[in-house]
Amino acid sequence: MKKIVVVLASLLIVACASTPKPESQAAEKNTPSVSTATVSATETESHKLAAEIQNLQQQSVFFDLDKSNIKKEYRDVLQAQAKFVKAHKNDMVTIEGNCDERGSSEYNLALGERRANTARKSLELMGVPANQIKTVSFGLEKPRLTCHEEKCWKENRRDDFVHKLN
Repeated sequence: MKKIVVVLASLLIVACASTPKPESQAAEKNTPSVSTATVSATETESHKLAAEIQNLQQQSVFFDLDKSNIKKEYRDVLQAQAKFVKAHKNDMVTIEGNCDERGSSEYNLALGERRANTARKSLELMGVPANQIKTVSFGLEKPRLTCHEEKCWKENRRDDFVHKLN
């Protein structure tokens, strides 16, 4: 093992110390360079896309106790999610169903699944292809807040949206 490391280190040193041949220098001069403006525009677009994804992932749909129906007040959240996924064919959105700590683990996993599937159906009705949507239930395993009162429980009864561009 030590011999391999020594050989690799030696090759690296030799490669860094060697000077390019005149032919390769001429080829480098004839290769068109990417303009700074193009790189800057690409970076700007990339930052905008990352900011948009971060904003979408901060939006959740919240539910009443033991319910999986989506309230009218969260339609804008679903519409924003649907608009983004439809505009980005390489996006895969995962809907994460969550519950508060009350109830058994089995009950909460099933409820989280119903919540995620309700949001999935809504996105599909808005034109999002089914193959761009995944669902997962975390039940009570991924609380946003950990106190044992209603202000925390209502934050934990939610669907979160995680976007991954392929």
